[in-house]
Amino acid sequence: MQASAGIVGAPVSGAGAAGEVSERGIRSEPDGYVLLRLGGSRYAVGMSAVAEVGRLPKLTRVPGTPGWLSGVANWRGRILAVLDVRPLLGASITPTGSIGRLVVLSGNNITVGLLTEGVQGVIDCDVERIEPPPMTLDAEAVALLHGQFTEPTGPIAVLDAGAVLGLRLRLPAPRRAAS
Repeated sequence: MQASAGIVGAPVSGAGAAGEVSERGIRSEPDGYVLLRLGGSRYAVGMSAVAEVGRLPKLTRVPGTPGWLSGVANWRGRILAVLDVRPLLGASITPTGSIGRLVVLSGNNITVGLLTEGVQGVIDCDVERIEPPPMTLDAEAVALLHGQFTEPTGPIAVLDAGAVLGLRLRLPAPRRAAS
């Protein structure tokens, strides 16, 4: 039986292992990346951190938390924190509509939901193709990204799932999950 959930994170059995590490310290994803939309732009997150993808649940806002914590939801009988990282990435906030999806990320004994404007499938990318994030981004956005790669249809930013999960450390102490 797992420990009880806190607002940001519930213990999980563990995420999958990632692949090789480039000389810049970026880890490849042997199973690919989930391609999603945030702020009208394309982002990718490693499959090894994705527990599941589902419809957006009903959210309950938690007073005294930062704007990027959209609220909590009942997800399969557990309390799940739902994050909206678009403000941290400097992305526009657009309505999610009926194609919006929740991408459940897990790792380091934490599980959170990531609010997205939609999931577009899975994509592969060799670690050598990942370039550093653009220098035009602010430090808060860069802290959430591994980098980016370019496809014929345009650039795709690669989210750092560990950094997204680490956002729990930015919450006021009583709002964090018990470890």
